[in-house]
Amino acid sequence: MTSATAVERSGEDRAPGGRSGKERSPGGRAGGPLDHGAWFLVLPALIPILVLSVGPLLYGIALAFTDAQSGRTEPTEWIGTLNFQDLLHDTLFWDSFGIGLLWAVGVTVPQFALALGLALLLDQNLRFRWLARALAIIPWAMPEVVVGIMWRLVYNADAGILNETFRDLGLGEGRDWLTGLATALPAVIVVGIWAGMPQTTVALLAGLQNTPRELHEAAELDGAGAWRRFRTVTWPALRPVALAITALNLIWNFNSFALVYVLTNGGPGGRTRLPMLFAYEEAFRYGQFGYAAAMGCVMVAVIAVILALRLAGRLRQGEDER
Repeated sequence: MTSATAVERSGEDRAPGGRSGKERSPGGRAGGPLDHGAWFLVLPALIPILVLSVGPLLYGIALAFTDAQSGRTEPTEWIGTLNFQDLLHDTLFWDSFGIGLLWAVGVTVPQFALALGLALLLDQNLRFRWLARALAIIPWAMPEVVVGIMWRLVYNADAGILNETFRDLGLGEGRDWLTGLATALPAVIVVGIWAGMPQTTVALLAGLQNTPRELHEAAELDGAGAWRRFRTVTWPALRPVALAITALNLIWNFNSFALVYVLTNGGPGGRTRLPMLFAYEEAFRYGQFGYAAAMGCVMVAVIAVILALRLAGRLRQGEDER
């Protein structure tokens, strides 16, 4: 082998920086497994997830196939799918399921629309904008129990602010908002919108601030009005954030418990009994742990289907954009 040939082969085997042309992993092994040291960095975050999320989820799924009850002296037995068969014929649960869907959609859609308008307003160069942004997130900083108690005072039939305002304006004596069959669910939905709007506003505001200003300036120079700039510049850049926060809000609202529990406790007549509240009553009021776990499995399955459809839509949209 001549010296020239050796030099050429040496140049082929080496990268421009003098390293070997073969790619190596950070641990020094080409294509090798994750270094053991990296696992120790992951474990502090992985262990709480396994203990507090995955473990209880698997235990709840297993419990759904048993006849577990409170105060029972006999050992818990495996009953297969009997709880799910009973659940299929439980009209009260499916009524609460429909109320949960109505609640989730009724809160999520207006919440997003109002949060989008507020985010667009807070994105403007206004005086005291920092104060307005701070005030906008106050409901988010309040615990749900405190929010529920505060709004119960607002809706109070005798001395509530809402009925007092109606009396002062000469619009009648008001009504008992949280105990009326026709007004309980709309009243609770209003509270849900108010309590959850700040987090949606913050997410949308972050998306707006990541939109390049040059695009707005170019569209304005081309003579585009406010609506056209929003439709052609703002919304395409905001769409990924909007879709993500809407999906999360739908899941969070469907799983709501504390707010409705404090406001109405599921009443009147079950008009505000959400699925999570129904499962809570079955477990801790009537002691039917296995049956309540089956309800939880159904709700998890519904959420999984929503997420799967959402992911499939995103993947299909990504393929169409290529």
